[in-house]
Amino acid sequence: MKYKLAFIGFGTVGQGFAEILQEKKEYLKDTYGSPRPSPWNGFEFEVVAISDPIKGSVYKEEGLNLKELLSLVKETGKIDSYSSGIKGWDSIKTIISTNSNVIIEVSPTDIKTGEPAITHIKTALSNKKNVITTNKGPIALAYKELSNLANENGVFLKFEGTVLSGTPALNLSLEALAGIKIKEIRGILNGTTNYILTEMEKGRTYDEVLKEAQRLGYAETKPDADVEGWDALAKVLILANVVMGGNLKIEDIQRTGITGTTLSDIQEAKTENKRYKLIGKVWKEGVQIKGSVKPEKLDLNDFLANVGGATNALTFSTDDLGEVTIIGPGAGKKETGFSILTDLLNIHRLLKGTK
Repeated sequence: MKYKLAFIGFGTVGQGFAEILQEKKEYLKDTYGSPRPSPWNGFEFEVVAISDPIKGSVYKEEGLNLKELLSLVKETGKIDSYSSGIKGWDSIKTIISTNSNVIIEVSPTDIKTGEPAITHIKTALSNKKNVITTNKGPIALAYKELSNLANENGVFLKFEGTVLSGTPALNLSLEALAGIKIKEIRGILNGTTNYILTEMEKGRTYDEVLKEAQRLGYAETKPDADVEGWDALAKVLILANVVMGGNLKIEDIQRTGITGTTLSDIQEAKTENKRYKLIGKVWKEGVQIKGSVKPEKLDLNDFLANVGGATNALTFSTDDLGEVTIIGPGAGKKETGFSILTDLLNIHRLLKGTK
């Protein structure tokens, strides 16, 4: 089977994945496309379509030249001047009418509505196309509905990049820890706030560090999604509903951001040999699943207290293994792009296993 990919959205993440495909084309062919026996044997792909409301759209049944497309975006910010193919199709037309069999949904996240990504994913699944997304909104808000729709249509819905970007938190919890009872998940789920709190511990003010975080690209011009805890809340919802089997909604999560955490709070914690971190947490309370996002003072002997900068980490509290922690980048162009490649290879491995 050749995987024919259609990108819905071609911003930072989409371009990051396209760059990985371009750079690793020969490596992927040699490693996963060779005739030697392996669960991934026979892996082949091509990108046939891209649709972005700002950059334009193009579809070519025989496949697109990624090098040319990436050069166009870099030089002009557009792709609709690509040398061949059908132009002007919107996202829904691209999903339905192209010969794609895997939709790469990387449109911007809207945590309050999940749109337009929910509609994109529903359309793809209903048309029996596999979906890979890094968009937190649909998985946080409509996971069970989308998962059921994928099962009904015999296709896969993959979303590794929605929690810790390329750091495989979901693959760890759902596959490597299969058979383990997970009692609690807690961690640093937002790199921007972790960077701000780390720098404030050096005596710098919140406003000063936020401006630097924006300059470095860690924080958006309007940083509410990060500093008010919305990004971490979306990830907590995904962990609660996907990993812990809950059915939580936005209003079920206690949410407090870091905007009320002052420099004096940070300094006071230091005198107590403690450190503030924005902690996202999911836990079982009887038969109920609960979740929260809030700044917490951690003892310095807590592993999470020693995760600095823009790094993310998650600790899984389990019955048989005790605490298992994974640490790594929680954002980034190539890092998030890598999560899409991981999902694509996993779809291939699963499909090979059914033959």
